[in-house]
Amino acid sequence: MKRLRRWARQWAIAVALDLAAVSVFSLVYNLATQGAVPAPPGLTFVQTGDLRTRYVEWGTHGSPIVLVHGFVESADTWVPTARMLAADHRVYAIDLDGFGYTQRVAPYSTSHLTTQVLDFVAAMHLTRPVLVGHSSGAAVVAAAALQAPGEVGGVMFLDGDGLPLSGAGHPPSFINPYRTTLLRLVLRSDTAIRLIYDITCGPQCPALDAAGVQQWRLPFQVATAEPATWQVVGTGIPALSTTQLGRLATLASVPKAVVFGADDPEYSPGAAANTAALIGAPAPTLIPSARHLTQVSSPATVSAAIDALAERAGAGVGASVS
Repeated sequence: MKRLRRWARQWAIAVALDLAAVSVFSLVYNLATQGAVPAPPGLTFVQTGDLRTRYVEWGTHGSPIVLVHGFVESADTWVPTARMLAADHRVYAIDLDGFGYTQRVAPYSTSHLTTQVLDFVAAMHLTRPVLVGHSSGAAVVAAAALQAPGEVGGVMFLDGDGLPLSGAGHPPSFINPYRTTLLRLVLRSDTAIRLIYDITCGPQCPALDAAGVQQWRLPFQVATAEPATWQVVGTGIPALSTTQLGRLATLASVPKAVVFGADDPEYSPGAAANTAALIGAPAPTLIPSARHLTQVSSPATVSAAIDALAERAGAGVGASVS
């Protein structure tokens, strides 16, 4: 028994010393790496309600399309697909509040982001644009269509079902100073960013060069980004209930479409078909061998699907599924 107590004391002392060492490292590292990085020059903004929304625009003619990114993404994620769409459309990609270079203004809720999208449509004087939501952005475009169906020409769910994450609830949050250290260590590692990108995007995606790494890194290093990141995590990803999403099927004037990567590890094999049936869309488009960033890995297929949806929207044809 004495030996056991001695071992327990030694173990407790070792753990305490390790924790103290990690805490000291974390505090020193955070002090050494504090300070925001300036945003790149030449960004474009428009006032949308209570915040300045950063957006990127492609194309000079044709029907309007608004591209809405998912969690930890930005407007720049859409570049490969947007360039293809620009041949026949006026294309806009925005930074949702909490990400990219849009002014960060809490709360970062689904309703707040929905208002941002609709305010953007109004500020840019767009007539019934097609809204494309990637990943968690699917819930935002769905909510926009439900809130203002007369202002939306069509809705596409791209690699997203609009539902809460399985095992609902907010993701766990590390306490400071450790969470700050963890975030900064990941952001300052080219290897870590490339690894996350490769796992998410898959083998069909182009390798990230130095500029590509910086594209993913910099939005999390500009002023106010770090505290906002933890607020966003605490709020949880945008999502709607099954009942709310089912109301999309009743909007006959708003055609819907669903496009998923066939090898997307985020969803079960039948998720795309279930999503299409729920929202009143035709059978989904499944992109062979694609994972969760199909707008990057498969821009030709994604842009063709958006083209087809825009054509249906222009013809005033809403989808219905019996």
